[in-house]
Amino acid sequence: MARVVFLGTPEAAVPSLIETARHHDVVAVVTQPDRPKGRSARPVTSPVKIAALDLGLPVAQPETRDQFSATVSEAAPLDIGVVVAFGRILRRELLEIPTHGMVNVHFSLLPRWRGAAPVERALIAGDPMTGVTIIRLDEGLDTGPVLTAQAIDIEPDENGGQLTRRLADIGARLLVHALDDYLSGGMVPVEQTHEGATYADKITARDRRLDPDGDVSSFVARVRGLAPRPGATLLIDETPHKVLAAREHPASVPARNWEVVDGVPVVGLDDGSVELLMIQPPGKREMDGGSWLRGLRETSGGVA
Repeated sequence: MARVVFLGTPEAAVPSLIETARHHDVVAVVTQPDRPKGRSARPVTSPVKIAALDLGLPVAQPETRDQFSATVSEAAPLDIGVVVAFGRILRRELLEIPTHGMVNVHFSLLPRWRGAAPVERALIAGDPMTGVTIIRLDEGLDTGPVLTAQAIDIEPDENGGQLTRRLADIGARLLVHALDDYLSGGMVPVEQTHEGATYADKITARDRRLDPDGDVSSFVARVRGLAPRPGATLLIDETPHKVLAAREHPASVPARNWEVVDGVPVVGLDDGSVELLMIQPPGKREMDGGSWLRGLRETSGGVA
């Protein structure tokens, strides 16, 4: 049983934490500090911290680089580190503390979609497949040598949240086998190719804006990639709405306009129309298109 330090923050890292703790001695769990969130600005605890405490594991939430280094050093001796969506680039001195370095569970088929938002970028780009890659971390951005990988097809209506959950479960299972083989010397990391590398930059407010002058496939792909959080945004009658699900619709609606067609809201784009299946108006809960229509006085308008 190996001595492991686990680094992770969001819900997507929890399956890997649970599986690692079942098979190895997790001597420390490092996660991001509780951060203020929402209108109340109350500190929110990371899912990894909650899971770790439920498992009875020690948790550290260092604020500074020096605190971070001290946390990992104090957990030594360590056989290996496991990193899943931690949210911070690690320096070489940290990577070298565990005897076998640190491995990362990354939610793409590297070298495609290196970086912070691989699931979202894959869906927005319309990729037909993706997967999980486990690498030994180096100082680069997801450039380390590959231990193993598994490819999967992306389901036609799968959104970012659904795909992330599926990849998180696959990654956890893949991680357990990779750790055993790697630590026993039965798995040798293979240098990652840099040919065809793409980068999954962090999602910004600009990335979230839907283009009413664009095409149907790109509109639907962006909605899928950003649902349920942070959500793609569309100005409907000059008011920003989150669009959480959409699909192509056969109706002919003028571009940059929306209309009610057979009881559902339909937006006209450059090459066709889309039905808004799930919408979240500002300050309200998400709702289906029909429910949103029932709260309106107008039955048509503009989008931007």
